[in-house]
Amino acid sequence: MQLQTEATRPPVAGVLHGSRIIAEIKASGIEFIPCLPDIHTSEGLLRPLTREPGLRLIRVCKEDEGVGICAGLSYCNKRALLLMQYTGLLDSINAIRAVGVEYSLPICMMAGLLQKEPGVLPRDSKHFGVRIAGPVLDALGVKHHVIETDADVGQIRPAIDAAYTHHHPVVLFIGGRPVA
Repeated sequence: MQLQTEATRPPVAGVLHGSRIIAEIKASGIEFIPCLPDIHTSEGLLRPLTREPGLRLIRVCKEDEGVGICAGLSYCNKRALLLMQYTGLLDSINAIRAVGVEYSLPICMMAGLLQKEPGVLPRDSKHFGVRIAGPVLDALGVKHHVIETDADVGQIRPAIDAAYTHHHPVVLFIGGRPVA
């Protein structure tokens, strides 16, 4: 009898497994993870990423520093995914605009939506920052997706692949709190 890993088990409604996210990140060819601690994703995603072979974590001080690192790696044909909280995403909008949008670079970002209510669309959140993050990206023409449960994890690889194929930034919002 074979045991199934978390990444191969059928999705569970309402649950988001960090192992499923990591499997999709790796399947998309990501090698580098510039990151800042995010209380929303730290236990279920960032901590397991530190032990993941084949992925190199790069600790950064500011989110816009991570945008620059992702840009530089893209010029070397290396794939990177910036892991941060949505507040840091909002703080780095000018870098995303200049580097990702105006230079048409595949800056891939994963941002935890701290305080997002389960089952509520970000645009309908009672929390202002959660509510405006998507519209700010819309104004820049940056595609974004919400990953809230295991059923949404399948969006990760196609979104990253599209960013690298079409040379545009993408944001993957982590709406659910990942569990290890």
